[in-house]
Amino acid sequence: MKWTSLIGGLAAAAMTASLAVAQDDFQPAVVFDMGGKFDKSFNEGVWNGVKKFMDETGIEVMEFEVTNETQREQAIRRMAERGADLVLGVGFGQADAIEKVAQEFPDTKFAIIDVFWLDQPNLRQYQFKEHEGSYIVGVAAALASKTGKVGFVGGMDVPLIRKFACGYVQGVKATNPDAEVFQNMTGTTPAAWNDPAKGAELARSQMDRGADVVYHAAGGTGVGVINAVADEGKLAIGVDSNQNGLAPGNVLTSMLKKVDVAAYEVLKDAMDGSFTAGVENLGLAEGGVDWALDDNNADLVTPEMKAAVEGAKEKIIAGEIEVHNYETDSDCPV
Repeated sequence: MKWTSLIGGLAAAAMTASLAVAQDDFQPAVVFDMGGKFDKSFNEGVWNGVKKFMDETGIEVMEFEVTNETQREQAIRRMAERGADLVLGVGFGQADAIEKVAQEFPDTKFAIIDVFWLDQPNLRQYQFKEHEGSYIVGVAAALASKTGKVGFVGGMDVPLIRKFACGYVQGVKATNPDAEVFQNMTGTTPAAWNDPAKGAELARSQMDRGADVVYHAAGGTGVGVINAVADEGKLAIGVDSNQNGLAPGNVLTSMLKKVDVAAYEVLKDAMDGSFTAGVENLGLAEGGVDWALDDNNADLVTPEMKAAVEGAKEKIIAGEIEVHNYETDSDCPV
């Protein structure tokens, strides 16, 4: 009996040591996209998940910040060539590049955020139900607006950003059918994600027409939106990360797109040996999107507003409210 216990104990110790060695050898990588990892929005949300993983495990994550489109494929391939066990790509702009490199390196794991249409056996894709999160901040915007006019500033004019806009309009109109929603996109190239001056210009134009709440889904460009709105004493709505603190008292809330959770999860799964390929689709029910409440916006969110938003959340999760997804048919029936 003693020998059995001893052998079992030694086996367990050996297994623990083996896992520790495997973790020590684990080498992940992340390729951030246009705007950089400190864009206060999408990329930075991913960075927060990566940083949490590094802090908890002590494992360094190789990284690269893309500054132009031509670097995407080169950076992803370079990470694979350097022996990365997992390469995480940030944003739909990296879809073609990561699919191509994943085919070239079948023994390497890959993951990408904001993509759902690829089909590689070594690739995990994360898709978010941004239309659901945008709906609930649309409810908040309609209740906060004193003019009945609100705005939306998007980054690059692509179906994904139209998906944000459409969800927002649905939430606004469900709350105030007479409300007017102004919409502008910053541009048609990746430069649209990092143009704060243009974002500010578009926000000011909407405020000139009466908008007193402006929601952005524009990456680094959105910082310009928030600053311009705050300068006019109006209310902005942030996106992706919690941006309430960028202009306390002038950011009504932020639509949280929890890319940090996705980044952390896939890094942990790859390290633990539980990585699976396929599509992860994260909405309100899965905790993938939400709205931000903290000390920075506590005085802006009324009890009526909070009850309305939380009520809408519950109904969406229960299937009582179906928020139309623009990406399904390139249409926004409101």
